[in-house]
Amino acid sequence: MQPPLMATKRDYYEILQVSKSATLEQIKKAYREAALRYHPDRVPEKEKKASEEKFKEISEAYAILSDPDKRAIYDQQGHAGVDQKYAHEDIFRGTDFSSIFQDLGDYGLSEGFFDQIFGDRGFDVFGERHREKMHRGRGRDLQITLSLTLEDVAEGREKTLSFRRYDPCTLCQGSGVKVSGKRKLCSHCHGSGQEVASSGRMRMIRPCRHCNGTGKEVDICAECQGKGQVAHVRELTVTIPAGINNGAQLRIPQEGEKGVEGRGNLYLTIQVQPHSHFERRGNDLITQITIPLTIAVLGGEVSVPTLAGNVSMKVPSGTQNGTHFRLKGKGIASLNQKIKGDELVKVTVEIPKTLSPEQRKIMEAFAKSQQVA
Repeated sequence: MQPPLMATKRDYYEILQVSKSATLEQIKKAYREAALRYHPDRVPEKEKKASEEKFKEISEAYAILSDPDKRAIYDQQGHAGVDQKYAHEDIFRGTDFSSIFQDLGDYGLSEGFFDQIFGDRGFDVFGERHREKMHRGRGRDLQITLSLTLEDVAEGREKTLSFRRYDPCTLCQGSGVKVSGKRKLCSHCHGSGQEVASSGRMRMIRPCRHCNGTGKEVDICAECQGKGQVAHVRELTVTIPAGINNGAQLRIPQEGEKGVEGRGNLYLTIQVQPHSHFERRGNDLITQITIPLTIAVLGGEVSVPTLAGNVSMKVPSGTQNGTHFRLKGKGIASLNQKIKGDELVKVTVEIPKTLSPEQRKIMEAFAKSQQVA
């Protein structure tokens, strides 16, 4: 008897009906169209459950494909790679749905459907969590790009970062409400927590925008303007290990935003700037120098640039154009090791464009001696 077949996830690109080379704008457009098509407010009551499941599926596909790091993992390792690196709630962390769902709001569709579908993990489609949900769980992870030079990578450096993060407002303890504020019925919905939205002939009920569906009005905190969070500039010194690769990601624990269960993490994506003289290949460096014809023929010493400064390199007589020389230990250190790669030096022999009369006589004499030989 054959074992039962396991359910497998559909391909994210297939779900959004885009190609694997699709741009971010094409992915956003595809998701927006799908979101309008499967929004629970636009289907009959008997189809709502199926619509909600479809909405979860397209939202997960968008969360992965709209994030360069998550998309890279998915392209290389598929669903297994994503599932291994991210818990389900982390898949949606940091995803920008705001611009898309402002568009949906123009159609008169409900703003609160994410909370209905995803429960406590629902996200505010207009860019900010409801203040009473803002600090549930661990705080939000942050991600920034850190630009490094090849010299930084070769030796490892300490870098001071400056970035903005939101922390709970100290004045209202993250509630968004003035400490002495008293609640009263919302003057817009009269305490029902709902309002009617019209779009053409369609009439829909959605959470009241004025009180976020609570039915109550409060005096908001003057410090955070009711958001429960205040932006701060955080300065942090981090150690960059020697040998780190372009595109690598460093995790700095508990340097993200704060929640009731602790801070999130800070992720640094490494971006190594192109170098004017060197190309990195693994732990080796590739460079190119031009040497005079006389050095190539007779041999001699030439000055060669390295990341640590110029060094002298011996060139044997009879060196041909395009010859590669290896400078041991002048490359990039292996990550978390002391072993260094090498520097590969390609030489280009410079042929004089003009000769003095004396130089020409010498070259002609040399040419004749070659013929005799």
